[in-house]
Amino acid sequence: MSHVAFVSRRRLLPLIVSACCASVALIGHAAEAVAPATPAAPAAALPTAPSPNATINLIRLMAERGLLPAADAEKLIAQAEAEAVQARTAIAAASAQPAAAPVADDTVRVTYIPGNVRRQMVEEVRQEVMSQAVEENWAAPRTLPEWAARWRFMGDIRMRYEGITYPSGNATGLTSNFWNYNAINTSATPYDFTGAANPPILNADQNRDRTRFRVRFGAEIDLEEGFTSGVRLATGENNSPVSQNQSFGAAGSGQGGNFSKYSIWLDRGFIKYESTYAASNWSVTMGRFENPFFSTTMLWANDLGFDGLVFQGRMQPGEQRTFRPFVTLGMFPVFNTDLNFASTNPNKFKSTDKWLTAAQIGYEWTINKDFSAKGAIALYDFQNIEGQLSDPYTPILASDAGNTDSTRPTFAQKGNTYMPLRNITPNASNGFGTTNQYQYFGLATPFRDVVLTGRLDYNHFDPVQISLIGEVVENVSYHRDDVAATAVNNLKTSGSFGGGDFGGILNLQVGYPVLDKRWDWNVAIGYRYVESDAVVDGFTDSDFGGGGTNLKGYTLGGNLALSHRVWVGLKLMAADSIAGPAYKNDILQLDFNGRF
Repeated sequence: MSHVAFVSRRRLLPLIVSACCASVALIGHAAEAVAPATPAAPAAALPTAPSPNATINLIRLMAERGLLPAADAEKLIAQAEAEAVQARTAIAAASAQPAAAPVADDTVRVTYIPGNVRRQMVEEVRQEVMSQAVEENWAAPRTLPEWAARWRFMGDIRMRYEGITYPSGNATGLTSNFWNYNAINTSATPYDFTGAANPPILNADQNRDRTRFRVRFGAEIDLEEGFTSGVRLATGENNSPVSQNQSFGAAGSGQGGNFSKYSIWLDRGFIKYESTYAASNWSVTMGRFENPFFSTTMLWANDLGFDGLVFQGRMQPGEQRTFRPFVTLGMFPVFNTDLNFASTNPNKFKSTDKWLTAAQIGYEWTINKDFSAKGAIALYDFQNIEGQLSDPYTPILASDAGNTDSTRPTFAQKGNTYMPLRNITPNASNGFGTTNQYQYFGLATPFRDVVLTGRLDYNHFDPVQISLIGEVVENVSYHRDDVAATAVNNLKTSGSFGGGDFGGILNLQVGYPVLDKRWDWNVAIGYRYVESDAVVDGFTDSDFGGGGTNLKGYTLGGNLALSHRVWVGLKLMAADSIAGPAYKNDILQLDFNGRF
């Protein structure tokens, strides 16, 4: 017998006995209760003893729930039946006795309690027992405690085969200008233009195959009174903001390869307050959370998390509300300057924190029973995201920092236009510019994106849905002449600058919008055109063209459900570069997904 079960019975037995006694007492006192004066009732009017079934049923209920051993239950039932027999004997004896002696004028002896009153009193005793059992959690000792009921766990797992093909004709070698600026900027030492070592260069001609997986596990917690919280852990080869994929056998950052274990990262962590006012819903979320904006992967990768504070409000659905507006406002820290920047300089440099301030307003419109639409306009304003030229100085060692080194991106993919950050003064110590040209690179333009996003759904063939999703973006802070004057990449073969500030995407999807049961399906085809500096390449889609901007091309894919929680997906992406050297990239992805 478990300790919990023992404690439960120890508490329960006195209550059961009390219930039994209470039921029998109702019978025993039937001939002795006192009320306003009336003559004693004749023997023929005396009631018969009621059945002890209410008490016995209560005991049997407790036994069925595992709160009483069968042997204890049998003893209590026998006790109740015996006391009922005694009560019937007492009533029979009372009916044979002579009439009671006269009593005071203001009292009378009552010898009958109505059956409905008896049942009510027994039910009150039973309810009291059960209420205490539920409150103290010993009525069902195997259930979880109250706090556990406020947790909702969720997760998913994905296995992926990915084949990456580079068609012939791509530019290669040092002259290709496919420098890996992210590798340069995240290195502890900058790149020396005049050194003997080659710069890190992106692959553009050697095909690759890899198998990858992604695991995510998290929970949402009800903190009550409108507050919720959420946490999620996820895999990832590194701390990339746009991918939680982990390649099998990929060695790096102290993990993977030779069956080594893989890292787990904190991917989400937030507190949210939500309230309803009139017909609207409002919420404030703080921490690290899902993308709160209505958007496509042209701006924000699917795996991207947002850090900061966001306010959201929307009208709730209703029969009379076919047009429902919504608004999203947020502030997000992108980069926070190191407290001791620069660590090798006794005189510290000023802060160059980077922020994203964003606002989006839109609507959801139920046009009729077949058509529904959603649209929005947004402004994404990045502060200090662009690189800044340093004050003039002459680095003697690679570790001699410039005062604007922190304006370089701490993560990037590829496609954005870059500029040198260090304003190196030529003198005798560097051979008048022929040696020791240690350099980092920053984004050559500010980013202030104005974005229009829309979706049109046709539901005539419900549950099959036909959807058209489109988005256009323009970086209104982009000034071509200023960017061209400092650009080190996205150059044409003639040497002129070929970048741009516009992007657009259009996708057509047909099928089940949610894969809920076996053989549910959907297919999609899409086209995108994203110029070099339309969006920040570090936050956009990480799959198309190998990730980043300065890409155009097609996407074709589909999904098929194998069960309620398992589905397979196939996607083919064909991308070409827009500006700069020739670059083509074809990617095939085969996914096997499960959610729990």
